[in-house]
Amino acid sequence: NLKDEKTIPIISSTVLKNEQGKKRTGNLSTLAYLFDFLNAYDFTSEGSEEIQEDNKSLINASVLGLIFEKINGYKDGSFFTPGFITMYMCRETIRKSVVQKFNETKNWNCTTLDEIYDKIEDRKEANDIVNSIKICDPAVGYGHFLVSALNEMIAVKNDLKILQDTDGKRLKEYQVEVVNDELIVTDEEGELFEYNPTNSSTGSLLRSESQRIQETLFHEKQTIIENCLFGVDINPNSVKICRLRLWIELLKNAYYKNATELETLPNIDINIKCGNSLVSRFAIDADLSQALKKSKWSIEMYRIAVDTYRNAESKEQKRAMERLITDIKSDFRSEISLNDPKLNKLRKLSGELFQMTQQTQLFEMSKKGKADWNKKVTQLTEETKKLENEIEEIKANKIFENAFEWRFEFPEVLNDDGDFVGFDVVIGNPPYGVRLSEIEVQYYRNKFSSIIGHAEIYYIFIELALQQILKDKANLSYIIPNAWLSNKYARGIRELILKNFKPIEIINFNQKVIFEDAQVETCILAVEKSKHLSNITVGQDVDAKFIFNPETWLNDDNLIINFSESPEIQSILTKINSSPKKLNDILDISNGCKPYQAGYGKNLGGQPLTKEDIENRIYHSKTKETDTFHYELKGKNIKPYLTGKPDDYINWGQWLMSPKDAHYYFQPKILIRQIIGKQFICAIDKSNAIADQSLYVAVPYAGSNVSLKLVLGILNSKLYGFYFRKFYSEEDDLFPKIKVNELKRLPFKFPDSKAEIKLIALVNKIIKEKEKSPTLNSTEIEKEIDQLVYQLYELTEEEIKIIEGV
Repeated sequence: NLKDEKTIPIISSTVLKNEQGKKRTGNLSTLAYLFDFLNAYDFTSEGSEEIQEDNKSLINASVLGLIFEKINGYKDGSFFTPGFITMYMCRETIRKSVVQKFNETKNWNCTTLDEIYDKIEDRKEANDIVNSIKICDPAVGYGHFLVSALNEMIAVKNDLKILQDTDGKRLKEYQVEVVNDELIVTDEEGELFEYNPTNSSTGSLLRSESQRIQETLFHEKQTIIENCLFGVDINPNSVKICRLRLWIELLKNAYYKNATELETLPNIDINIKCGNSLVSRFAIDADLSQALKKSKWSIEMYRIAVDTYRNAESKEQKRAMERLITDIKSDFRSEISLNDPKLNKLRKLSGELFQMTQQTQLFEMSKKGKADWNKKVTQLTEETKKLENEIEEIKANKIFENAFEWRFEFPEVLNDDGDFVGFDVVIGNPPYGVRLSEIEVQYYRNKFSSIIGHAEIYYIFIELALQQILKDKANLSYIIPNAWLSNKYARGIRELILKNFKPIEIINFNQKVIFEDAQVETCILAVEKSKHLSNITVGQDVDAKFIFNPETWLNDDNLIINFSESPEIQSILTKINSSPKKLNDILDISNGCKPYQAGYGKNLGGQPLTKEDIENRIYHSKTKETDTFHYELKGKNIKPYLTGKPDDYINWGQWLMSPKDAHYYFQPKILIRQIIGKQFICAIDKSNAIADQSLYVAVPYAGSNVSLKLVLGILNSKLYGFYFRKFYSEEDDLFPKIKVNELKRLPFKFPDSKAEIKLIALVNKIIKEKEKSPTLNSTEIEKEIDQLVYQLYELTEEEIKIIEGV
């Protein structure tokens, strides 16, 4: 209803600028205002990235992902993945998959695309091999990964020199590559390709060079979208945007068939489906053979129906194919259901019950026979009702509301016998931080083996890919939170990956924020579905990677995955990690005493502690009031090798919130500050003082003869401070906090007897010096201790320089 003759004032906060770059003022007609407003924004960029093409006028379809993310509000745990990430992941994963596919098909043993290129003799056959690759994003969202995959597939064909037009003529004069996650086509002069449907010299539409390139790109994209790209998402709006994005990619290369008519765009929506990827009524290995025998449909008929749908010539034909596809899937479901074990058992029980009831009509029974008969009928009736209820409960279970049946939704990954073959690539950014209901958690625990305790949804997507929807030797690539590398609840997924598959690459971005609106640290995980653990690529950025031996991780009881930022530093960490013992093996380590917590412990009246008791610090004193009062040492009282004088006494006993047994504190012990600098800060206490909660306490196990002074010297060394900061803490954290489990897992290596005697002597010397003069700088002695610890781990001069230079 906008009337162009009407004018409206420009809002004071407008984004419109005048020629001097200042905010515009005055009035504009409604339509002029609307178009000026829209033109003020850059709809060709997904963010701050520079777009390479100066003449670009089309909207960048990835902007749709940003729009969807803002509207959707992250309620389903999905976040917009930046283009440089999708581009990198698709390039790394798809190229590996292409090499694998050629090796499988041609029985070659190539390792790179260059080697594949050298062997190709038939371009059409090579194209068919690339087009047979099946790529799936099981949490497809707005389709960013599939669009990146589409571009990468065409770039791969260009690099293999097999990109050709419909006549089989190669596009040798053109370079096709992915730049800034966009497909860029340039000619021999480096000029960007621009479609011009008419021949510049004759004005004719047909077979101009521009027309040939445009047609080739259109049909290549159509072929890849229809044959290679598959996606599933639980959010119907995500699915619509994903389909729209792929359609726009195809539209970019739409061409004129004649002077007035564009080539018809196919129905490309059938490979992008709505459903819960993690929930299925039918197992992925459910037998379809019996269903196929009894059904009037075959897998080939199913494929033909899908292909006909894609290229339907009218809405009527499209709807007819939709109905046919629904009928075929329904028929398969029905036939599989008939072979369900619960239904088979129900049919058997119902048959027995029927026979029993017929039996009473044919024969007279004795009193005992009647009683036995009644008992049997009651038992059969109860079992039958129980099974019927279980089946109804499964049918009515809300978790199956959006169930997605991988078993027959994608006929392209079924063989002719109806077996699920699987995908060559699974790639994406699965959701995380999703709150699951108790019903969902229970269902996933029954279906997936890697869940321990808390069920984080992206763990399940990893197992779905590796255990179910990937074919053997296929590749997985996900960008996920990096918490799984060390989180205790993710031990199951770490064990699944490290002990059953072949991790290829882990890029841990640490504190680098990848998702602007999701303040979570992320990593890229790439895994090959094969049982062969070998050296993998690791790093803290896509441009800072090195080769690493993952056997180190298997030596850790919790299978913690960790690595540093360079091969040189990783070499040092690997030497330390090779120690057979952990600190927890030789010392009993515990948190210091936490005196107070409301509702815990007891006050002087024998009641649970109150807030007032805590505020009044009822168990603390400046003097030793009774024999139960002992010095309380805090973090600030501990210096390297030396304990300072405490400020307070604490009334120690079972009334405290977390007391230890008497023998634990009342013996010589190492006290370790939780907050450290570049090195650990530890000292030995022999005063029977109570350590507070800012300290960790380490005491020998009963019967142990380990020297506390030996351990103290090693812990206070530069090497151990270096190890902790590189292995556990963030690079820019000036004062990291040690967690008790990290302390317990510290590797520990005993020196030989000669080095042990020397090290203990040095520790004795430094303790005596500091007791005489607490402010004395004992740098020279500390250097000697450091050198002994370096020798203990056989570090090179270059490695020592790295440690000393940090």
